[in-house]
Amino acid sequence: MTGFVRVWDPTDPADCEAVSRLVGDYLVATEAEKGTFVDRADALPERYRVETDDAPRAFAHADVFVAHDSDAPVGCAVLSDPRDGASQIKRLWVDPVARGRGHAGQLIDAAVATAIARGDDAVRLTVWSWRQGAMALYRSRGFVEVPSWDARPDLVCMERPLATR
Repeated sequence: MTGFVRVWDPTDPADCEAVSRLVGDYLVATEAEKGTFVDRADALPERYRVETDDAPRAFAHADVFVAHDSDAPVGCAVLSDPRDGASQIKRLWVDPVARGRGHAGQLIDAAVATAIARGDDAVRLTVWSWRQGAMALYRSRGFVEVPSWDARPDLVCMERPLATR
């Protein structure tokens, strides 16, 4: 395992640029996997553009974590504010060139630790069924498949219950 994870500073232009770039890369890759080929973030569907154009506004009510390798931002994850006691990890992404070094696990662990510290009952996430490697990672971190709360085909819902106080 290399690198470190920290919470972003939404007032720091470098952090904002890094999160916008990383989320954009995630969304471009996801759209391609779904068969909608876009080659850059500014060509994404409008519903995603606030996340790449104005990350501080898009993630104003979330905790955003950035993974660094040799001080360069290489990955991110967004943890939503809890609803009904459960928060949700979204936009977990590590640059392909930085994969295999433990960054995704560090991001998940940081998000779970934050959820535990604030007293959440569970952490949820969704993952596309074709992302088998990601699903294996989530399972290794205590997530299990649960009945879907999202009707999109091929979307798997997972949850990790947290210790109650």
